[in-house]
Amino acid sequence: MTTQTHPVDHELVQAAAHVARTRCRGDNHTMAAAARARDGRIVTAVNAYHFTGGPCAELVLIGAAAAQGAHELSTIVAVGDRDRGVVPPCGRCRQVLLDYFPSLEVIVGEGDRIRTVLITDLLPEGYVWADHQLDAG
Repeated sequence: MTTQTHPVDHELVQAAAHVARTRCRGDNHTMAAAARARDGRIVTAVNAYHFTGGPCAELVLIGAAAAQGAHELSTIVAVGDRDRGVVPPCGRCRQVLLDYFPSLEVIVGEGDRIRTVLITDLLPEGYVWADHQLDAG
């Protein structure tokens, strides 16, 4: 399988890095995410860590975006606090992102090697929840 890369949205990376630097404090909020909505808006969020499995920044972002009327996202990135840089989504987030936004682009990689790939490249042969739902009609 060959992964095709897409242009990196550096403004999005900078937005997530800014939130990670200015809003992540202590052990409860250690990751920030930023996503670009299809209409061009940038939505940001932080994780809500809890020992019971609190949501990652990407999942909090999905809810924050919906609350702001941004139901279609085109690109997402997560950045760690303490200048850890871009952090790829965990397995749970990859599955949720695939289910909500099957054509989503995700920024991954380290340092000057960051790149943008499709969510389907991060979860090849993935389970597609929508494919297994009963027909409502």
